[in-house]
Amino acid sequence: MKAMRFHEVGGPDVLRLDDVEVPTPGPGQVRIKVAASAFNAADNGMRAGFLPIPVRLPHVPGYDVSGTIDAIGPGVDGLEIGQAVVGFLAMETDGGAAEYVVAPADAVTAAPATVDLVDAAALPSVALTAWQALFDDGGIRSGQRVLIVGAGGAVGGHAVRLARRAGAHVIATASPRSLETVRAAGAHEIVDHTRFALLDVVDEPVDVLVNLAPLEPEDFAALVDLVRDDGVVVSTTAFMATPGDDRRGVDARTVFVRPDTPRLTEIVALVDAGELSVAVDRRIDLVDLPALHAEAMTGRIAGKVVVVP
Repeated sequence: MKAMRFHEVGGPDVLRLDDVEVPTPGPGQVRIKVAASAFNAADNGMRAGFLPIPVRLPHVPGYDVSGTIDAIGPGVDGLEIGQAVVGFLAMETDGGAAEYVVAPADAVTAAPATVDLVDAAALPSVALTAWQALFDDGGIRSGQRVLIVGAGGAVGGHAVRLARRAGAHVIATASPRSLETVRAAGAHEIVDHTRFALLDVVDEPVDVLVNLAPLEPEDFAALVDLVRDDGVVVSTTAFMATPGDDRRGVDARTVFVRPDTPRLTEIVALVDAGELSVAVDRRIDLVDLPALHAEAMTGRIAGKVVVVP
């Protein structure tokens, strides 16, 4: 089979399209015929060697995957050959940027029935990140005010919808490019961050601040003033410290997405119920993955890109 791998860390040129043996599932595992994997910033960081995930080389990137089960190892119940699934794979293990991938059976769940299986690869990690930031770390509940900074990205759309669904009042920042997307997701208030400073326009404290954007540290620290006493600041930008305020009891938490297949199953149900959506900006062929990594090195990739073997 074909698999995109890097044998050493470095620039995008270390990615090579290799011929490798089709893997065989062991006990508790399934083999997935890959429909697509999804590109994430962490893939870029692991390949470059600056994200401290202990991968074994050579490594296949792409920890978000969708596809069809085509082989089942011993001891697996509840999954069937031919079943369409999505999964969030452990980052240390080989991912889905290949024609086939072996995964623990408990890392996958039935794919959304209402979304093309290729596009479904864009769902797992971004939706889980949004859920964990809002509920597991932010602890939001009905009636609270939530400020989502960087709501125009892939995680942001899910975060706005989930917060709104939970009964929170959602204030979101977006650029002109993503204003309509954030409005469609259901934000109650939208701030165009290219025109207005949050400190000037948010006139009532928020209970939870969720940051999804690569802010300058001093700008991020200034936003803590918008959070009420005993509130929470949650950030998904793990490369920088999350600011809080011990004097006022404002807690600071950093999210690094965690596998949670039962929660992913709930998220899939919300997609099929029409309460969450899956947005894909681009589909690319597996052979074009090095070029996508090179693009990511020059700046942030807008939206979600899925990689089709």
